[in-house]
Amino acid sequence: MNINQKAIELLEDNRYEESLQLFKEAVQHSRDVQSLTNLAWIYCYEEYSDLEALPLLEEVIYMKPLSYFPYNLLGEVYLRLEKWELAKDVLEKSISIRPTMTAYNNLGVSHYYLGNFQEAAKFFLLGSEPSDFALYSHVLCLIKTGAVTKARKILDTFSEQDSEFIGEVDLADLYVELGCFQDAITWFKKGWAHYYKQPSWINRYVYSLLKLQLKEKAQKLLFEVINEKVAELKDVKEECCDETWTEIDKQEMMDELADEIKVYEMMIQKILPGYIPEFVFTPSIKTACYLFGCKRHNYPEYK
Repeated sequence: MNINQKAIELLEDNRYEESLQLFKEAVQHSRDVQSLTNLAWIYCYEEYSDLEALPLLEEVIYMKPLSYFPYNLLGEVYLRLEKWELAKDVLEKSISIRPTMTAYNNLGVSHYYLGNFQEAAKFFLLGSEPSDFALYSHVLCLIKTGAVTKARKILDTFSEQDSEFIGEVDLADLYVELGCFQDAITWFKKGWAHYYKQPSWINRYVYSLLKLQLKEKAQKLLFEVINEKVAELKDVKEECCDETWTEIDKQEMMDELADEIKVYEMMIQKILPGYIPEFVFTPSIKTACYLFGCKRHNYPEYK
């Protein structure tokens, strides 16, 4: 059993510090594609330090490896560091070696932030599964490019039965973007009971109701959520504090709830004159295991 195999075995046994030392030892023994990539992966997903991983991965890429592993991992790092153009280039190289859904999705992310929505739509689609976030991102990019008929057609295929279903409220949000307010209301209603109530999506629900002249329903909805938040505020006030829930924590939560209640109380008055609640979207970076020799995923060592 070589150093890399021992390090991975220790990692699987949750003996992290010993494992880390062996991954470092492997690099000291030989700065090659496998040792540098594996240590970089550990820095990314165990140490959460992309800045430590970055120089290792850039060193690997200079070696022109034949595996897509270091390219995919470096692409993820560049995306988290908001280096969109560099991410695009390295992910294109990864795909030229071996296309993966992860790389396609992440290439879509880089194009999205570069403002290349047609290209982003193409790669999000290639990296998608039925009703998942990548397909959701594809639909949004179609809307941004004006392909609203195609966007609507795909959005109508989303199903709660799909294993990667994006979620009712998120789906409703895209119907709002399409101006399909009745469909949006249907999905907001489905998500009402099990989504945590927040102004960021409830204002879009209220906006949809008001667009269809359903002011009374909007008022009833807000009355319900205000009562929920008042009850929640009362519960927080009565909670006892300890070392994990301090008076400062308690006051911050109470202030947050009080502010939310004020937002709900003024929501209809704010929207009626023409205010359009903002749609907030953040593309999702997909991640994966890129450990050469990983037994869990049956990955071979680099040769």
